[in-house]
Amino acid sequence: MSEAKLAPNLPDWMLEHANRYLSSGGADGHMYKVNVPERGELTVPALLLTTTGRKSGDKYIFPLFYGTDGGSYFIVASKGGAPEHPGWYRNILANPNIEVQVGTKKMNARARTTAGEERSRLWKKALEFWPPYADYQLKTEREIPVVVLDPIH
Repeated sequence: MSEAKLAPNLPDWMLEHANRYLSSGGADGHMYKVNVPERGELTVPALLLTTTGRKSGDKYIFPLFYGTDGGSYFIVASKGGAPEHPGWYRNILANPNIEVQVGTKKMNARARTTAGEERSRLWKKALEFWPPYADYQLKTEREIPVVVLDPIH
């Protein structure tokens, strides 16, 4: 992941979190504590997703909350309920081969968008670790994608 760089235009809290994660090799930053209005303090697992830019070809790192499903990880392309998909999601649609760091563990993986029963099941699991996803879905007309990251062994 050394040639990758933090994605441009990340909010300050994401930049701080990603820098802490990277500088500690994943020892600090895997579990992210945050105070959420009307929900109190949440501790959420976070990973670092590295995608290849669909236009630039450069590698970009995004800190994202995640869940697990079997031997795979899953993430949610919420962008806080914005009307358009996040850049990392558009990148994986163009090139689903990604890198993932979970804590101190790094791996190559392949990203795929879920549908139907699988999406519904994982969406419910996502609401358990990050309840604000429900609020984000109410803010946008697009169905927020749930993306599975299947490690490549």
